[in-house]
Amino acid sequence: MSDTAGRGTPDMLTDEDTLTDEDTLTGEQDEELRKRRRERRLGASRSARRILARPSYLLTLRERLALLDTAAEVYDLDEPVDLYGNGTVEALEEKVAGLLGTEAAAFFPTGTMAQQVALRCWAGRTGNTAVALHPLAHPEVHERHAFSQVAGLRPVHVTGEPRLPTADEVRGLAEPFGALMVELPLRDAGFVLPSWEELTETVAAAREREAVVHFDGARLWESTVHFGRPLEEIAGLADSVYVSFYKSLDGFGGAALAGPATLVEEAKTWRHRYGGTVFQQFPTVLSALVGLERELPRLPAYVAHARVVAAALREGFAAAGLPWSRVHPEVPHTNEFQVWLPYDADVVAEAAVRAAEETGTVLFANAWDAKGPGLAMTEVYVRATGLEWTAADVRSAVADFAARLAEEAAGGAGAQALT
Repeated sequence: MSDTAGRGTPDMLTDEDTLTDEDTLTGEQDEELRKRRRERRLGASRSARRILARPSYLLTLRERLALLDTAAEVYDLDEPVDLYGNGTVEALEEKVAGLLGTEAAAFFPTGTMAQQVALRCWAGRTGNTAVALHPLAHPEVHERHAFSQVAGLRPVHVTGEPRLPTADEVRGLAEPFGALMVELPLRDAGFVLPSWEELTETVAAAREREAVVHFDGARLWESTVHFGRPLEEIAGLADSVYVSFYKSLDGFGGAALAGPATLVEEAKTWRHRYGGTVFQQFPTVLSALVGLERELPRLPAYVAHARVVAAALREGFAAAGLPWSRVHPEVPHTNEFQVWLPYDADVVAEAAVRAAEETGTVLFANAWDAKGPGLAMTEVYVRATGLEWTAADVRSAVADFAARLAEEAAGGAGAQALT
């Protein structure tokens, strides 16, 4: 990301410092600038009067602990505390299995662990360690090759297109594979989902290849609107499903693996071997139960309003006269989507931070990623605070942002500092 924290020295260069055309930033200075911008972005987001989503990492410890104020509404707090996976943990596992319509579920501290365990268990059953998946899938991009380095699995890429694999691509894969992993939605391609018909055909194609199907459902909770199907019907297509408790449900962390009872029982054995059977987990588990009670019913409203926000962004960019812009998907599949603009990522990032600092309204709360020369992308999330925004509010915020973007692109402080 363009403003990801680096490792510079504290007072090397401020955002207010500018350089002449003859000056050259060292890599260390460049990283320090981006680190400072990241701190400004987070600070502006924390103090914002208006923001489309206020994720938990923006909150204080006191604010996060307040999530458990309603824990007594979802679990009897006079029950004994959990020990190594019983009590509250078992209650959450039963809840998840019921929501997804599976025989059983197992709680895991992380999704990285849950998916490694699931797919190594399936590899033992199929006798094939090859896992067919998208090259943009989470294990390939964000887990430091844990499948191959830790679990002894062999990733095989089904397609390089920025979308979910098709049935024909699964059928045409040049080598056998034991499992097909499908990320729903595919986050790094724009939180995209296939149609229901495409998904069922892809699953059927995997079964024709005598492979099992595993859903990476970190954000499965909010996919029901796009598919027009309940959770249990979606999950029922797969042999196993992983879900997250913090990405959409605002929990403290944690994940669950759901599927057949025999698979889940074996997964709990591997959970212990991986160090995931923790002494006590009640704070995280209670936060997950609260999230299922409070946030899960709200997700369809977030998805619906994300479509309003996306349309208003397109209208705002057009009215501002930007040379080009893209909201992807044009109609979001979930409550999260991408925005692409034809500017240097540092220029866009500086304009977004300035707009947030000067107006108290945060339109773009996330970092901007350089996707090529003069091309930047960011992710937009719409959650509870976003429901307060009207389409007119979004268009107004776009106008403010576009004015600052024009200044930066014409040679404002941020653009000069990163020339």
